[in-house]
Amino acid sequence: MPAPAPATSVDAINAAQAGDSHDAILRAQILLDRAHFSPGEIDGRGGSNTRRAISGFQASRDLPVTGTLDDATWSALIQDAQPALVSYALTDADAAGPFEPIPADMMEKAKLPALGYSSVQEAMGEKFHASPALLEKLNPGTSFAVGEQIIVPNVMGVAGDLPKAAKVVVDKSDATVSLVDAAGKTYAQFPATMGSSHDPLPLGDWKIQGVGNNPTFQYNPALFWDANPRHSKAMIPAGPNNPVGVVWVDLSKEHYGIHGTPEPAKIGKTESHGCIRLTNWDALTLSHSVGPGTPAVLQE
Repeated sequence: MPAPAPATSVDAINAAQAGDSHDAILRAQILLDRAHFSPGEIDGRGGSNTRRAISGFQASRDLPVTGTLDDATWSALIQDAQPALVSYALTDADAAGPFEPIPADMMEKAKLPALGYSSVQEAMGEKFHASPALLEKLNPGTSFAVGEQIIVPNVMGVAGDLPKAAKVVVDKSDATVSLVDAAGKTYAQFPATMGSSHDPLPLGDWKIQGVGNNPTFQYNPALFWDANPRHSKAMIPAGPNNPVGVVWVDLSKEHYGIHGTPEPAKIGKTESHGCIRLTNWDALTLSHSVGPGTPAVLQE
């Protein structure tokens, strides 16, 4: 059986301290995810989503908001003493598939029975909030077959049962969605893609009307300024590679919602057709903390 990443590499990441090294950034991303201040897709490289997560974490801990991994921030993060990377044995369910390429064209998507994962690596990336490229880097020579031990970010189960939010705040200024308690304190934050010049974010006070898991997508090209003129209305099947991902949180503004995405690496880095897009795992976490009537404030 191919060996996982060398133990010394895993040990170095689990023991990494404040700084700009890849080991420190990767450990910080995992600890931020565990603290519910999501960096989006964990990739070990950092960037704008990681800076947003650090800033949100700092504000929640009453630390100076610098967006950098300074000593005070690092001391607060490592109060969570769990290892950042752990070993995981791939199960039959993990490798069951079916794994099929996902076409880009919406009409071709509509022909498929479901929009599942394209590879085991993609499925494991979603499960462990990581880029498939990072998992391959952590596990050189691994074929990702049933029974193999792989090295993964230690994020399973940490979402737990977060308390119900008093409100959800969608903030255009820093491209984040936050869960806020009755005292006005942010206790979870997620990077988001929201709106564009063609489809601006509908600012204002709205309410959440409900949550739909594993939704299909009713594609109407008339609602999309950039739709292929040859397209027609179609039902796009459910699955993690559905255009709205694995969950739809419906807003009282017609046609708008908070939802997942088939492309987690693009969250916070591209535009949307007006809706608020999160990684699938962050959208699921948020969906468990809201319900019909939860206020949703969409602000500049």
